[in-house]
Amino acid sequence: MLAGTSHLYAGDHMTAAEVRAVVMSASAAGKVDLSGRNMSGDDLRGLDLSGADLSRANLAGSNMYGVKLVGTNLTGADLSGADLTFAWIIRADFTRANLHRAVLQTMVTSTALSNTQAEAATFVSADLSEASMTVHFSFDNMRGADFSHAMMSADMSNQSMGLLRTEFDSADLIGANFTDAGLGHVTFRFAMLNRANFAGADLRDADFTGAYLTGADFTGAKLDGAKFDGATLNDVTGLTPRGAQ
Repeated sequence: MLAGTSHLYAGDHMTAAEVRAVVMSASAAGKVDLSGRNMSGDDLRGLDLSGADLSRANLAGSNMYGVKLVGTNLTGADLSGADLTFAWIIRADFTRANLHRAVLQTMVTSTALSNTQAEAATFVSADLSEASMTVHFSFDNMRGADFSHAMMSADMSNQSMGLLRTEFDSADLIGANFTDAGLGHVTFRFAMLNRANFAGADLRDADFTGAYLTGADFTGAKLDGAKFDGATLNDVTGLTPRGAQ
């Protein structure tokens, strides 16, 4: 632990200044270890936490605008209510992380114009319920993630720069929960969505082209304009012939 912070215990709250001091003091070859630390509510804007260990850290309500989390371990971290707008999440691991009501807007998910498998993030069993997001999650591993009541529908009234929307193309979303989520204009092209739950979701103009939807549940979902061209629809519940157009 950095000098000046050695008095802190895992449960103690670290101030933003203390967090920045730890990051600044890390050697080029070193690794920032903030696992299990309490940084809730801190202003961490612009920090480079790439490769850091933030597993089980308490970052609830923190301002993480533009924070670099490239290759960062956030397994089991509490990010509920945190603002991750413009954060870099290339190869980041959010397995079992709590992102309930977090803000995930226009996050950086690739060094190129589109996502690649090599740069994919991990959100296995993460809680993204009631989160607000516009993110390209393509290729990400999001098995069993909870997106219930999340807000992802594209705002068609503010699209002067082209359609900004959430993408799950080729993502692994087996067993994911999208109950009552806003998913208008979201794309799921060639995504693995076996046993996914879309009950009550707003899927108007969503794109499921080539998606694998065996055992998925669409009970009560809004499906006007949704596309299912070439999708695998074995044992699907709640999808009428009209909705499968």
